[in-house]
Amino acid sequence: MQYGELRHPQVGEHTHKVAVLPIGSLEQHGHHLPLLTDSMINAEIVCRAEAILGDEALFLPLLWVGASDHHRRFPGTISLSNETYTQVLVEMIESLIGSGFRRILLLNSHGGNVGPGSAALYRVQIARRDERDLWLVLGSWFTVAAEQIAQIDLLEQKHVTHACELETSMILRLRPELVRLDLARGANFDIGSAFYCPDSSRSSRVSVAKPFEHVTRTGALGHPEISTPEKGEVLFEVAVSEIVALVREIAQWQPFEPG
Repeated sequence: MQYGELRHPQVGEHTHKVAVLPIGSLEQHGHHLPLLTDSMINAEIVCRAEAILGDEALFLPLLWVGASDHHRRFPGTISLSNETYTQVLVEMIESLIGSGFRRILLLNSHGGNVGPGSAALYRVQIARRDERDLWLVLGSWFTVAAEQIAQIDLLEQKHVTHACELETSMILRLRPELVRLDLARGANFDIGSAFYCPDSSRSSRVSVAKPFEHVTRTGALGHPEISTPEKGEVLFEVAVSEIVALVREIAQWQPFEPG
């Protein structure tokens, strides 16, 4: 169900449901993918999830701008600072709470949104720390479905990075006319660290602050050149299944006493 299609007298009839705010980005995705890649992927996940959930949840319009300052050296990127983005999310969440919603999910598709998104949830929850029935959740589709993605035999790369095999495959499935696979080149290198992997080909054990142009010349990571629309379809199916399960579970969460 689309939140924006309700008339305001109807809102009170739905405040017991999960309100889902999809958040994405408008930023460079290598030489081969469109700027709106993250948002396009999230919009498709939302469309498919809504088709399954029907009126079980309310989906807000997708917030297409994100926190992408680390991409701004690459032309085309439009970004809000982390501070501004955090405040935007705080005020949107507070607006939903003010309308009566108690279960709010930020459905994310851009890694740079995780920090400010988490900060926004923290800020609102601390301000409302006595409201035990309030559930504020941030879920990135690529994290929610990480275990299932790692089990997809078709994929060489087993997790999402940036403009990689996975994201490229998903856009090939959605909008193949926007993909220049002949220009697809991703950064792949190892500095020999036991703790930090700059090209994200494996998990890092520490967080390192680096702007994207320090890591990749093209703006992409991994091996996007091996992407296929078939891989993209499997990724959408897996992601949607897990997001639907998440929304349905959040809908059942109740206040609890600390153990």
